[in-house]
Amino acid sequence: MNTRTLGPFTVSAIGLGAMPVSMNNAGEVPDERQAIATIHAALDAGVTYIDTADIYAPSWDTMGHNERIVGKALRAYGNHDGVVVGTKGGITRGPGETWGRDGSPEYLRSAVQKSLDALGVDVIDLYQWHRPDRWRAYADVIATFGRLRDEGLIRAVGISNADVEEIDIAVEVLGEGGLASVQNEFSPAFRNSEDELEHCGELGVAFLPWSPLGGTGGGAVEVGERFGSIGEIARDHGVSPQQVVLAWELAKGDHVIPIPGARRPQSIVDSAKAADLTLSADELARIDADR
Repeated sequence: MNTRTLGPFTVSAIGLGAMPVSMNNAGEVPDERQAIATIHAALDAGVTYIDTADIYAPSWDTMGHNERIVGKALRAYGNHDGVVVGTKGGITRGPGETWGRDGSPEYLRSAVQKSLDALGVDVIDLYQWHRPDRWRAYADVIATFGRLRDEGLIRAVGISNADVEEIDIAVEVLGEGGLASVQNEFSPAFRNSEDELEHCGELGVAFLPWSPLGGTGGGAVEVGERFGSIGEIARDHGVSPQQVVLAWELAKGDHVIPIPGARRPQSIVDSAKAADLTLSADELARIDADR
Protein backbone atom coordinates (compact mmCIF):
# COMPACT_ATOMS: atom_id res chain seq x y z
CA MET A 1 0.00 0.00 0.00
CA ASN A 2 1.08 3.59 -0.54
CA THR A 3 2.53 5.15 2.58
CA ARG A 4 2.45 8.49 4.36
CA THR A 5 4.28 10.17 7.22
CA LEU A 6 2.78 10.18 10.71
CA GLY A 7 5.20 11.96 13.02
CA PRO A 8 8.28 9.71 13.32
CA PHE A 9 6.50 6.83 11.57
CA THR A 10 5.81 5.76 8.02
CA VAL A 11 2.35 4.20 7.80
CA SER A 12 -0.18 3.06 5.22
CA ALA A 13 -2.18 5.79 3.49
CA ILE A 14 -5.37 4.19 4.85
CA GLY A 15 -5.57 3.29 8.53
CA LEU A 16 -8.09 1.28 10.52
CA GLY A 17 -10.43 2.87 13.02
CA ALA A 18 -10.93 0.00 15.46
CA MET A 19 -13.75 1.57 17.47
CA PRO A 20 -16.67 -0.24 15.72
CA VAL A 21 -15.60 -3.64 17.03
CA SER A 22 -16.27 -2.37 20.56
CA MET A 23 -18.97 0.29 20.12
CA ASN A 24 -20.85 1.83 17.21
CA ASN A 25 -23.99 3.80 16.44
CA ALA A 26 -25.63 0.76 14.88
CA GLY A 27 -25.45 -1.07 18.21
CA GLU A 28 -23.99 -4.19 16.56
CA VAL A 29 -20.79 -5.19 18.33
CA PRO A 30 -19.16 -8.31 16.85
CA ASP A 31 -17.85 -11.14 18.98
CA GLU A 32 -14.14 -11.27 19.71
CA ARG A 33 -13.44 -13.76 16.92
CA GLN A 34 -14.90 -11.45 14.27
CA ALA A 35 -13.25 -8.42 15.83
CA ILE A 36 -9.82 -10.03 15.61
CA ALA A 37 -10.55 -11.28 12.08
CA THR A 38 -11.34 -7.69 11.07
CA ILE A 39 -8.03 -6.41 12.40
CA HIS A 40 -6.15 -9.28 10.74
CA ALA A 41 -7.90 -8.53 7.44
CA ALA A 42 -6.67 -4.95 7.70
CA LEU A 43 -3.11 -6.11 8.25
CA ASP A 44 -3.36 -8.55 5.35
CA ALA A 45 -4.55 -5.65 3.16
CA GLY A 46 -1.44 -3.63 3.99
CA VAL A 47 -2.85 -1.39 6.73
CA THR A 48 -0.10 -0.43 9.18
CA TYR A 49 -1.87 2.16 11.34
CA ILE A 50 -4.56 1.14 13.83
CA ASP A 51 -6.44 3.74 15.84
CA THR A 52 -8.08 2.99 19.18
CA ALA A 53 -8.92 4.72 22.50
CA ASP A 54 -9.40 3.81 26.13
CA ILE A 55 -13.11 4.71 26.12
CA TYR A 56 -13.98 2.49 23.15
CA ALA A 57 -15.87 -0.18 25.04
CA PRO A 58 -19.39 -1.66 25.24
CA SER A 59 -19.92 -0.16 28.72
CA TRP A 60 -18.34 2.19 31.23
CA ASP A 61 -16.96 -0.67 33.33
CA THR A 62 -15.18 -2.31 30.38
CA MET A 63 -12.95 0.63 29.44
CA GLY A 64 -9.88 -0.56 27.57
CA HIS A 65 -11.95 -3.19 25.72
CA ASN A 66 -10.90 -1.98 22.27
CA GLU A 67 -7.26 -1.61 23.26
CA ARG A 68 -7.23 -5.16 24.63
CA ILE A 69 -8.69 -6.52 21.37
CA VAL A 70 -6.15 -4.61 19.29
CA GLY A 71 -3.30 -5.89 21.46
CA LYS A 72 -4.56 -9.47 21.35
CA ALA A 73 -5.08 -9.33 17.58
CA LEU A 74 -1.53 -8.09 16.98
CA ARG A 75 0.00 -10.75 19.20
CA ALA A 76 -2.06 -13.46 17.48
CA TYR A 77 -1.02 -12.18 14.05
CA GLY A 78 2.62 -12.88 14.66
CA ASN A 79 5.10 -10.57 12.96
CA HIS A 80 3.59 -7.09 13.10
CA ASP A 81 6.79 -5.08 12.87
CA GLY A 82 6.04 -1.71 11.33
CA VAL A 83 2.44 -1.58 12.58
CA VAL A 84 1.78 1.64 14.48
CA VAL A 85 -0.96 1.85 17.11
CA GLY A 86 -2.43 5.13 18.22
CA THR A 87 -4.66 5.43 21.26
CA LYS A 88 -6.30 8.32 23.06
CA GLY A 89 -7.02 9.55 26.57
CA GLY A 90 -8.68 12.41 28.36
CA ILE A 91 -12.36 11.40 28.24
CA THR A 92 -13.83 9.73 31.31
CA ARG A 93 -16.66 7.20 31.67
CA GLY A 94 -18.29 6.35 34.99
CA PRO A 95 -21.22 4.50 36.61
CA GLY A 96 -24.50 5.03 34.80
CA GLU A 97 -22.59 5.97 31.64
CA THR A 98 -21.61 9.40 32.94
CA TRP A 99 -19.13 11.03 30.60
CA GLY A 100 -16.62 13.75 31.34
CA ARG A 101 -13.17 15.08 30.56
CA ASP A 102 -10.04 15.19 32.67
CA GLY A 103 -6.80 16.72 31.46
CA SER A 104 -5.05 16.69 34.82
CA PRO A 105 -1.50 15.30 34.93
CA GLU A 106 -2.60 12.70 37.46
CA TYR A 107 -5.46 11.40 35.33
CA LEU A 108 -3.50 11.33 32.07
CA ARG A 109 -0.56 9.54 33.67
CA SER A 110 -2.96 6.93 35.07
CA ALA A 111 -4.72 6.64 31.71
CA VAL A 112 -1.41 6.07 29.91
CA GLN A 113 -0.49 3.26 32.30
CA LYS A 114 -3.87 1.60 31.82
CA SER A 115 -3.51 1.85 28.03
CA LEU A 116 -0.02 0.35 28.20
CA ASP A 117 -1.42 -2.57 30.18
CA ALA A 118 -4.44 -3.02 27.89
CA LEU A 119 -2.34 -2.98 24.72
CA GLY A 120 0.32 -5.16 26.31
CA VAL A 121 3.21 -2.88 25.32
CA ASP A 122 6.04 -1.02 27.06
CA VAL A 123 5.57 2.22 25.12
CA ILE A 124 2.63 3.70 23.19
CA ASP A 125 3.42 4.66 19.60
CA LEU A 126 1.03 7.61 19.32
CA TYR A 127 -0.88 9.01 22.29
CA GLN A 128 -3.59 11.54 21.45
CA TRP A 129 -5.52 13.98 23.61
CA HIS A 130 -9.06 12.85 22.87
CA ARG A 131 -11.04 16.00 23.65
CA PRO A 132 -10.11 19.27 25.35
CA ASP A 133 -10.78 19.72 29.05
CA ARG A 134 -12.13 23.28 29.01
CA TRP A 135 -11.44 23.72 32.73
CA ARG A 136 -7.71 23.67 32.05
CA ALA A 137 -5.36 25.77 29.99
CA TYR A 138 -4.72 24.00 26.70
CA ALA A 139 -0.98 24.63 26.82
CA ASP A 140 -0.69 23.12 30.30
CA VAL A 141 -2.27 19.84 29.20
CA ILE A 142 -0.11 19.67 26.09
CA ALA A 143 2.91 20.12 28.36
CA THR A 144 1.82 16.99 30.24
CA PHE A 145 1.80 15.05 26.98
CA GLY A 146 5.27 16.38 26.26
CA ARG A 147 6.53 15.10 29.61
CA LEU A 148 5.00 11.67 28.98
CA ARG A 149 6.87 11.59 25.68
CA ASP A 150 10.14 12.77 27.25
CA GLU A 151 9.83 10.06 29.92
CA GLY A 152 9.60 7.40 27.22
CA LEU A 153 6.04 6.29 27.97
CA ILE A 154 4.86 7.43 24.52
CA ARG A 155 6.75 7.92 21.27
CA ALA A 156 4.65 10.65 19.66
CA VAL A 157 1.94 13.13 20.61
CA GLY A 158 -1.30 13.82 18.78
CA ILE A 159 -4.41 15.89 19.46
CA SER A 160 -8.01 15.33 18.47
CA ASN A 161 -11.06 17.54 18.00
CA ALA A 162 -8.85 20.63 17.88
CA ASP A 163 -9.25 23.99 16.18
CA VAL A 164 -6.54 25.99 14.40
CA GLU A 165 -5.59 27.95 17.50
CA GLU A 166 -5.23 24.78 19.56
CA ILE A 167 -3.07 23.22 16.85
CA ASP A 168 -0.77 26.24 16.99
CA ILE A 169 -0.57 26.05 20.79
CA ALA A 170 0.38 22.37 20.62
CA VAL A 171 3.10 23.10 18.06
CA GLU A 172 4.46 25.93 20.20
CA VAL A 173 4.55 23.87 23.40
CA LEU A 174 5.93 20.66 21.88
CA GLY A 175 8.49 22.34 19.67
CA GLU A 176 9.30 21.85 16.01
CA GLY A 177 8.21 18.41 14.84
CA GLY A 178 6.71 17.64 18.24
CA LEU A 179 3.08 17.41 17.14
CA ALA A 180 2.64 14.25 15.10
CA SER A 181 -1.05 14.42 14.21
CA VAL A 182 -4.44 16.04 14.46
CA GLN A 183 -7.51 13.80 14.41
CA ASN A 184 -10.75 15.63 13.60
CA GLU A 185 -14.05 14.58 12.11
CA PHE A 186 -14.10 15.04 8.33
CA SER A 187 -16.26 13.49 5.62
CA PRO A 188 -18.50 14.53 2.72
CA ALA A 189 -21.23 15.08 5.32
CA PHE A 190 -19.00 16.99 7.76
CA ARG A 191 -16.55 19.46 6.27
CA ASN A 192 -16.19 21.86 9.19
CA SER A 193 -12.58 20.76 9.70
CA GLU A 194 -11.37 21.96 6.30
CA ASP A 195 -9.42 24.85 7.88
CA GLU A 196 -7.68 22.47 10.27
CA LEU A 197 -6.93 20.01 7.45
CA GLU A 198 -5.30 22.75 5.38
CA HIS A 199 -3.42 24.17 8.36
CA CYS A 200 -1.94 20.77 9.15
CA GLY A 201 -0.70 20.57 5.58
CA GLU A 202 1.05 23.91 5.96
CA LEU A 203 2.68 22.76 9.20
CA GLY A 204 3.64 19.27 8.00
CA VAL A 205 1.41 17.61 10.60
CA ALA A 206 -0.57 14.48 9.72
CA PHE A 207 -4.34 14.95 9.59
CA LEU A 208 -6.40 11.88 10.49
CA PRO A 209 -10.08 12.23 9.51
CA TRP A 210 -12.30 10.27 11.92
CA SER A 211 -15.65 9.01 10.64
CA PRO A 212 -14.24 9.68 7.14
CA LEU A 213 -17.15 7.88 5.49
CA GLY A 214 -19.89 9.54 7.54
CA GLY A 215 -20.19 7.43 10.67
CA THR A 216 -21.34 4.00 11.81
CA GLY A 217 -25.02 4.87 12.10
CA GLY A 218 -25.75 4.52 8.38
CA GLY A 219 -23.90 7.51 6.96
CA ALA A 220 -21.07 5.38 5.61
CA VAL A 221 -23.43 2.89 3.98
CA GLU A 222 -25.58 5.56 2.34
CA VAL A 223 -22.84 7.97 1.27
CA GLY A 224 -23.21 7.07 -2.41
CA GLU A 225 -26.94 7.76 -2.28
CA ARG A 226 -26.73 10.98 -0.30
CA PHE A 227 -24.07 12.44 -2.58
CA GLY A 228 -24.94 11.81 -6.20
CA SER A 229 -21.49 12.70 -7.51
CA ILE A 230 -19.88 10.03 -5.35
CA GLY A 231 -22.31 7.36 -6.52
CA GLU A 232 -21.80 8.31 -10.16
CA ILE A 233 -18.02 8.34 -9.91
CA ALA A 234 -18.06 4.98 -8.13
CA ARG A 235 -20.09 3.45 -10.96
CA ASP A 236 -17.74 4.94 -13.56
CA HIS A 237 -14.73 3.34 -11.87
CA GLY A 238 -16.46 0.11 -10.91
CA VAL A 239 -15.64 0.58 -7.24
CA SER A 240 -17.59 1.21 -4.05
CA PRO A 241 -18.71 4.73 -3.10
CA GLN A 242 -16.67 4.31 0.08
CA GLN A 243 -13.47 3.92 -1.94
CA VAL A 244 -14.30 7.11 -3.83
CA VAL A 245 -14.77 9.05 -0.59
CA LEU A 246 -11.45 7.89 0.81
CA ALA A 247 -9.63 8.62 -2.47
CA TRP A 248 -11.12 12.13 -2.42
CA GLU A 249 -9.81 12.66 1.11
CA LEU A 250 -6.37 11.30 0.24
CA ALA A 251 -6.23 13.82 -2.60
CA LYS A 252 -6.61 16.66 -0.08
CA GLY A 253 -2.90 16.34 0.68
CA ASP A 254 -0.09 13.91 1.32
CA HIS A 255 -0.54 14.56 5.05
CA VAL A 256 -4.08 13.12 5.13
CA ILE A 257 -4.50 9.59 6.52
CA PRO A 258 -8.16 8.53 6.72
CA ILE A 259 -9.03 5.97 9.40
CA PRO A 260 -12.28 4.30 8.30
CA GLY A 261 -13.91 2.20 10.98
CA ALA A 262 -14.88 -1.42 10.36
CA ARG A 263 -16.49 -4.25 12.26
CA ARG A 264 -16.36 -6.74 9.36
CA PRO A 265 -13.27 -7.89 7.45
CA GLN A 266 -14.93 -7.10 4.11
CA SER A 267 -15.34 -3.45 5.01
CA ILE A 268 -11.69 -2.68 5.73
CA VAL A 269 -10.49 -4.78 2.78
CA ASP A 270 -12.65 -2.62 0.50
CA SER A 271 -11.54 0.62 2.14
CA ALA A 272 -7.86 -0.27 1.83
CA LYS A 273 -8.20 -0.40 -1.96
CA ALA A 274 -8.84 3.36 -2.00
CA ALA A 275 -5.10 3.92 -1.61
CA ASP A 276 -4.71 2.83 -5.26
CA LEU A 277 -7.67 4.80 -6.64
CA THR A 278 -6.80 8.04 -8.44
CA LEU A 279 -9.57 10.51 -9.19
CA SER A 280 -9.34 13.16 -11.90
CA ALA A 281 -9.34 16.87 -11.12
CA ASP A 282 -12.87 17.08 -12.53
CA GLU A 283 -14.08 14.25 -10.31
CA LEU A 284 -12.52 15.83 -7.23
CA ALA A 285 -14.14 19.16 -8.08
CA ARG A 286 -17.55 17.51 -8.47
CA ILE A 287 -17.30 15.99 -5.01
CA ASP A 288 -16.07 19.29 -3.54
CA ALA A 289 -19.13 21.03 -4.95
CA ASP A 290 -21.60 18.33 -3.85
CA ARG A 291 -22.69 19.51 -0.41
